[in-house]
Order: sequence, then structure tokens, then C-alpha cells
Amino acid sequence: MARLLKWLLLIMGAVCAAIGVLHLALGIDSVPGEGSAGATVDSRERYYGAIFLGYGLAWIWAARQSPIPARAVRRLAGICLLGGLGRILSIAIHGWPQWFQVVLTATELALPPLFLLLATADERATAPARDDPATTPSDAQPLP
Repeated sequence: MARLLKWLLLIMGAVCAAIGVLHLALGIDSVPGEGSAGATVDSRERYYGAIFLGYGLAWIWAARQSPIPARAVRRLAGICLLGGLGRILSIAIHGWPQWFQVVLTATELALPPLFLLLATADERATAPARDDPATTPSDAQPLP
């Protein structure tokens, strides 16, 4: 499970970072179903691209820690879930977006529970077993 967590974090990070770079480089042209929206919206899109690049790098950072910090995984998954909930709010207010945005919404709602389920996998895998005599010195004294 710890290995699966690491790979999922690396994939999530790489995908988010690549999306961030794409939005940073292309601005509003990177959004499927959008036409020209003007300088203000293009500027905002590029700014959000930089933020998303950083978000992807945070996933990669978490994957490279040993053990992978469950707290970081939970927080990053929470941000993803919050984004999916934001899309649901948009659907409720404005209706259905372009089909690819619907796919992204489903992904942003489906992946966080998986990450939350696996969040502690690496910490558990690397923690010494409490009842294993091989990992507990025989002369260890209990704490007062």
C-alpha cells in the first residue's frame, strides 16, 4: 500500500504540475471550450496556472519524503476535494460545463477518498512494530 501511495502521489504531482505549466504558458487558450476572454481573464488563468504548478510540486515533495507524511497527503487531498466541490457549486449556479470539465469534477471528487484511505500507509509501513521483540531492545526500560 505504501508503494501504491508513493506512485499515486507522484502521478498526481506530475499531472498537476504539467497542467499548471500548460495554463501558465497558454493562458485562456488552455481551457477547453473557452474562446477569447480578454486580458483580465487570461492574466488570472496564467496566475492560477502558477499556483497549480506549485500544487503539483507539493504532491511530488510529499511523495519524496520518507515516510510520506500522512498530514500532507490529507491536506493536499482536501484541497483537491474542495476544488471538486467548487465545481459542483458552479454546476448548481451556472449549469453543466464543457464535457472535459465534468470528467475533471468526477476525478476531483473520486480521488481524495482514495488518498485519505492510503494517507497513513507509508507511516505504518516504516513504523517499528510495537510488539515485535526484534525491534524492541530487551533491556529497554519503560518510561516513568
